[in-house]
Amino acid sequence: MKARVIICDDERLARERLVRLLDEIGDYELVGLAEHGDQALRLATEKSADIVLLDMRMPVMDGLTCARHLNNLPSPPAIIFCTAFDEHALEAFSVSAAGYVLKPVSREALREAMSRACRVNQLQMESLRQQPASNERPGARSHITARTHRGIELIPLDEVRYFLADHKYVTVRHEHGEVLIDETLKDLEEEFADRFIRIHRNALLSLHFLEGLEVVASGQYRVRIRGVDERLVVSRRHLPELRETLHRV
Repeated sequence: MKARVIICDDERLARERLVRLLDEIGDYELVGLAEHGDQALRLATEKSADIVLLDMRMPVMDGLTCARHLNNLPSPPAIIFCTAFDEHALEAFSVSAAGYVLKPVSREALREAMSRACRVNQLQMESLRQQPASNERPGARSHITARTHRGIELIPLDEVRYFLADHKYVTVRHEHGEVLIDETLKDLEEEFADRFIRIHRNALLSLHFLEGLEVVASGQYRVRIRGVDERLVVSRRHLPELRETLHRV
């Protein structure tokens, strides 16, 4: 069965572009067009939408307000923001957005966002909404924000295997690939100290995906990561803490 989609944008040309791109991608059923958030909310309820493509700035009801209402529906749809403004990405993941695509929207960017949205089931969305309330550190992020050629990507922290520093950028290795972010490993370590452990001066590893240690030639240690083929080197400085952590988990 095709996913049912609603497009919401106050600009006619923007709506028409999304309709055309959706038709080119295929595999989805367009069930409604809206010019503001209030219309989108009514349509999502009437049409049992699976995905809502939502502009950020609109009259009557803006995208963020609409997203909050959509999330309160008994069966909330996945939300993809399609906007010309990149400064709202942090707010987007606070309302459990499955995607954040910058205008002018390209076919590949929309295809990727739609594919990701289809992977976000109701259970995952409920988990995302509850995270801020249950997190030990109030205000801590539940997503990592990355600017890529597809726009702004929101990567659930639960899917991140490790952070790897290289010069001025940090690679985020996650469930579906990797992206670069312009943040420091030190800041990430401080923010996510309860979920990641330092294993090298250039690497933070998710405790959730920590599988074990292995010794290689010359006595060097590497860490095994669940669901990932590659091994990361463990420095002698961080080896004792890692061993202690393995004994606890």
